[in-house]
Amino acid sequence: METATTPQTKTTAPEVKEISGSVAVLEALIAEGVDTIFGYPGGAIMPIYDALYDYNDKIKHILVRHEQGGIHAAQGYARASGKVGVAFATSGPGATNLVTGLADAQIDSTPIVCITGQVFAHLLGTDAFQETDVINVTMPVTKWNYQVTDASEIPSVMAKAFYIARSGRPGPVLIDITKNAQLQLFKAAPYQKCTHVRSYRPKPIVRKEYIEQAAELINKAEKPFVIFGQGVILGNAEKEFKAFIEKAGTPTAWTIMGEGAIPTDHPLGVGMLGMHGNYGPNVLTNECDVLIAVGMRFDDRVTGRLDKYAKQAQVIHLDIDPAEIDKNVKTTVPVWGDCKETLPLLTALIEKKEHTAWLNKFKEYAEEEYNQCIQPEMYPQGDIMSMAEVIRELNELTKGEAIIVTDVGQHQMVACRYAKFNQSRSNITSGGLGTMGFGLPAAIGAKYGAPDREVIAVIGDGGFQMTLQELGTIMQFGAPVKILILNNEFLGMVRQWQQLFHDKRYSFVNITSPNFVTLAKAYGIEGNSISKRDDLKTALKTMLEHNGSYLLEVMVGRENNVFPMVPQGCSVAEIRLK
Repeated sequence: METATTPQTKTTAPEVKEISGSVAVLEALIAEGVDTIFGYPGGAIMPIYDALYDYNDKIKHILVRHEQGGIHAAQGYARASGKVGVAFATSGPGATNLVTGLADAQIDSTPIVCITGQVFAHLLGTDAFQETDVINVTMPVTKWNYQVTDASEIPSVMAKAFYIARSGRPGPVLIDITKNAQLQLFKAAPYQKCTHVRSYRPKPIVRKEYIEQAAELINKAEKPFVIFGQGVILGNAEKEFKAFIEKAGTPTAWTIMGEGAIPTDHPLGVGMLGMHGNYGPNVLTNECDVLIAVGMRFDDRVTGRLDKYAKQAQVIHLDIDPAEIDKNVKTTVPVWGDCKETLPLLTALIEKKEHTAWLNKFKEYAEEEYNQCIQPEMYPQGDIMSMAEVIRELNELTKGEAIIVTDVGQHQMVACRYAKFNQSRSNITSGGLGTMGFGLPAAIGAKYGAPDREVIAVIGDGGFQMTLQELGTIMQFGAPVKILILNNEFLGMVRQWQQLFHDKRYSFVNITSPNFVTLAKAYGIEGNSISKRDDLKTALKTMLEHNGSYLLEVMVGRENNVFPMVPQGCSVAEIRLK
């Protein structure tokens, strides 16, 4: 007798193919959606570059002129695009040249993955040519790092690297791969992205009771004040944040890194916090009754003296990193979690309010600041141009739609104070580390990260000379970055401190610069230099309308200072307008 049999379903085993470690690196990058790499080849990473030769149609590689330029470009790419930036470097000096960028990315929570070549595994620890213990060198300035000595590890390590870099509080990851692992053949299964790492919890558990306690404090508050940082941007929570502040009706101020998460002209926006922030937000921090901090870390440049910071206020701190809670400022209610998740929960529980009288107090301080500080800076008397008026004219031409990448110094503070931004991911700067030389390469990276947006690098004459070799990168690859140098012939921020706090003892802050326009032309970049106000608007317009990269140098006041200013060692309420 015949019996019925159940058809057997054939399962297809994952295709296993033999590839080199170098090919595995590139296949991982493609699987992770990487379209651009910034790098510089060398002996220890040569096998990866040899494999890259066959991937030109799949991945764009931008040859920078210095590894520090490469990692800053990767940062600019990440900040403009919201994706993970990638940088390549060789062993020894190539790897150590990444350290400043890694430290910058670590403190500013920028997601990047750096791949460094390393000497053959059997040479490790022998002081071989261009060998450096890059793992121990970079451990303090990375979210995670790992050395690969066997090619079979590469797929899983790469997957883990991207997961760690982009998840939770983002940060830099470095993978060091020995040359033998790059050359080694192994049987590789299809690449799988990482979704979990044992003992790593990128998002803390949201606690309902803390949401409820926070809502209760906000509903009872008479003078609530919201301060926010880059966490809103990193969490892609701009819409959720805007809904929260508009329902709460609270005055809202931003850190340098958070600027742009809401339009700078939002009715509830009261300006920038910090040492060179706006008058009202600083003074009234010490008058609010409930301080709501969202995605910011209470940096010392924001708080001033901690023993005099918001002592009258009950503090609600929303942050994805539990280590930030109570680190600097004692929190009344901690709200752990991703603000994209916690803000809607909080918004649902708060009452719709308008704190008109309290908001008007900020407006009173704003009017005083405008009369004493802003108006004289933006509309200066006399023939000498100010940095602020340059930014004012730039605002009129860009309408707040451009990405502005700043270097570090007086021009940075002026740009962050006065630039207008209508959309997120528009203000790219080195915040926590304050890295001079960041501006030019970061702008190149930002242009690749957001190719459809205008990218303007606002740089001082000092910082520009730290990484000006990246003009060669622009020359070779044609990145249409606009470069605006505000030249005061000084290391301006240091000079300001020497003037105010060291009896005008200007010790080694006079800086002589080359002819920047001639230099740019040597790299095939058009440019102009102006020193008269009558030429400013036309020169800026020419820069913006030029097809391709362009360098404009504007000579500004040599001894102009940036105010307001909270002197070091003072409370935020002791901010000076002059």
